[in-house]
Amino acid sequence: MYFLKKRCVAMLLAGGQGSRLKVLTENTAKPAVPFGGKYRIIDFPLSNCVNSHIDTVGVLTQYQPLELNEYIGNGQPWDLNSSHGGVTVLPPYARSKKSDWYKGTANAIYQNIPFIARYNPDDVLILSGDHIYEMDYAKMLRYHKQMGADCTIAVRPVPMEEASRFGIMNTKEDGSIFEFEEKPKKPKSNKASMGIYIFKWDILRKFLEEDEEDPKSENDFGKNIIPNLLNAGHKLYAYEFDGYWKDVGTINSLWEANMDLLGDEPKFNIYGSAGRKIYARNYAMPSAFIAKGSEISDSFVAEGCEVFGTVRHSVISSGCVIGKGAEVRNSVIMPDVVIEPGAQVCHAIVAEGCVIKAGARVGADQEGNLEDLKITVIGKDATISEGTVVEPGEII
Repeated sequence: MYFLKKRCVAMLLAGGQGSRLKVLTENTAKPAVPFGGKYRIIDFPLSNCVNSHIDTVGVLTQYQPLELNEYIGNGQPWDLNSSHGGVTVLPPYARSKKSDWYKGTANAIYQNIPFIARYNPDDVLILSGDHIYEMDYAKMLRYHKQMGADCTIAVRPVPMEEASRFGIMNTKEDGSIFEFEEKPKKPKSNKASMGIYIFKWDILRKFLEEDEEDPKSENDFGKNIIPNLLNAGHKLYAYEFDGYWKDVGTINSLWEANMDLLGDEPKFNIYGSAGRKIYARNYAMPSAFIAKGSEISDSFVAEGCEVFGTVRHSVISSGCVIGKGAEVRNSVIMPDVVIEPGAQVCHAIVAEGCVIKAGARVGADQEGNLEDLKITVIGKDATISEGTVVEPGEII
């Protein structure tokens, strides 16, 4: 079969287990976790590709892929259903030899060299499926070309006192990278890697193949491929990004990212900048019904909801019902949740399809730093019995 040559192919790593999200990812791949009322986490990198005019995307799946595969489908909601590219789901598959699950980020790309090769791109964009952000990859690609880079790594400035928590890029004045340090005790810069890379395809392929032959390698971009490129004298550049970006790999960071959408001046505008829409597979639903006597403040309420109670500083996803006298505060309510009359939910994440029975109490009001908050989590399709008290930080 003939494939048109592509300038750039994107490879989206979406196979991680997401164990730090606990019950939210027991039966769901992390990129398929609901976010922001009517989206899934994977909508953000996919939409970034579309808005950046990158029309060929491979999505590498592995852990609990069913819901994610169904959600992506043929890529039509993101306009990624082209016959000459589009979106392709790439699970691990059996080969005549060296058949294996994806062993690391680099190995996952290595196993899909045939997919990339059929488009013979100039460059390959490597993305993660568990970040919330809006970014123009086309600008990064232009910078990559302008600098004549073999590899360009997106970085974002972080407070110097927090730099030891990240992979740090040490650069010269021209932006070229001379050193990469993973969580250094005494960081020399505050340029933290975002896990977004652009490689020249011929160089990436060579280093992936060499990495696969190294029995001591962890098959990881940050631990192996990037250091090996530096050691070999290749040209690596840092591309600075100063927009909103959040790794939602933990309960508290997922909760905080949802809260960042709220307020008169939200930290992240989920509606995107001019001409840069966030696309999603949304099914037709009626407008939300807000009953007389209900109270809603500083919150997002999606289509298909029915609100008879009180909602304060919360994200209520599509298809939810908030009963009369029920109160939701500082919480994330995922799709199709029923909160019965008199129930209270506070500082919590309630997953899809849950029922919080009348008079139950989930979580409690708290103050303090994000790290100190005890976010209560109710797993998918759970029922909290009438009058039950679920304490702050409990996971059901």
